[in-house]
Amino acid sequence: MKKYKNLVYLFAALAILLANVMCAAVAYNYCALQWGGKYACYSAPAWAAFIYCIPYGIGIAICVLLAWFFNKKSQESL
Repeated sequence: MKKYKNLVYLFAALAILLANVMCAAVAYNYCALQWGGKYACYSAPAWAAFIYCIPYGIGIAICVLLAWFFNKKSQESL
């Protein structure tokens, strides 16, 4: 069914978008924490920015699973 195929494309695109946003957010926060550690006396180390990967990773995994599920449903409805 065309509805399932559209959902496959939607969730695949959303997974790719989330991966790109994750890279940008982690890189920005890493640079901000690195600068803050040198000049503003932040107490958190720069590698703490990688904690942002956890929620983004969960979101990406959910989108990939949904895209796989809807792809399977699309092939069964043919």
